[in-house]
Amino acid sequence: MVLALAACTGGSPTGAGQAVATPGVVATPSEVAAPTELATAGSTRPAAASPAEDPAIAVLKQTVTDALGRLAAGTPRPATAQMTDALTGAGIAVAALEVSASRTPTGLEADAIEAAVLQGTKCVVGQVRDGSVTVIVLPVLASGKCFVGAPA
Repeated sequence: MVLALAACTGGSPTGAGQAVATPGVVATPSEVAAPTELATAGSTRPAAASPAEDPAIAVLKQTVTDALGRLAAGTPRPATAQMTDALTGAGIAVAALEVSASRTPTGLEADAIEAAVLQGTKCVVGQVRDGSVTVIVLPVLASGKCFVGAPA
């Protein structure tokens, strides 16, 4: 779902992290944007922040990573309410939080559950899948929400 959201953001047709070739112009390595690195709970390397990343976003990203990591350690397939409780317990306001359904419309358990926290023009999106946590920062959608189809 995170990748589907990224595809819906209306980015450039060349894709994220790809350089656009302009005849007669050579980009130095420092001018070519690097793709955003994901933070994964349980990883031995720290979550990398892009050079232009807002410090408040970096703190929020770490808060989400830590809260979901603790949740996933005890509950590898959490329910919607558990995701909400874990994130609000970490200090995230309910008004800024969107959480996906942990059950499909037919009553089956979802393979993964996502939560997004709206912070200005960015969304910090975290996913728990079988005890693994992935967190990424994406731009807010034109609707002003992080998830497609989120209620207004």
